[in-house]
Amino acid sequence: MHQKLAEETFEEGIRIEQNVAALYALFSSLLPDDADFWWQLHLEEKSHANLLRAARDSFTKRGRLPEGILPDSLEELKQANNQISCWIDKCRANPPGRADACRIAIDIEQSAGESHYSRFMEQHPQSPLVSVFQQLNRDDKAHETRIRKHLDALSATV
Repeated sequence: MHQKLAEETFEEGIRIEQNVAALYALFSSLLPDDADFWWQLHLEEKSHANLLRAARDSFTKRGRLPEGILPDSLEELKQANNQISCWIDKCRANPPGRADACRIAIDIEQSAGESHYSRFMEQHPQSPLVSVFQQLNRDDKAHETRIRKHLDALSATV
């Protein structure tokens, strides 16, 4: 992949993590009964953005990227970011209920978290840095699972 395209793709991936973090911070402020739950996810997404920055810096300094680390389509990442930004705007204008926030987050975790790096994450790690990316992906999967469990718990109390 061309260096400029790789840098743009990394930047868009970092923006996804930042936008998801912003959405979860918004949920934390809008849903006081679930504030701690959403704030923890917010902090983890911020950490993911920092991991991506570190990986970007490390890979670009070396001048080569592990095969498959970046998605085939920069446009796909941009669309995911637009979707997340739209959700932020919608939720600010019309705050979701607790269950709806979970459903929104599950939708986002499925689209932004897993789809972009799934092929890369399934391969055997080529280096310790690749292993970091695979841990990031496992964390994203754990987010979806945790949000589903939270949604189930909300449903059980209704």
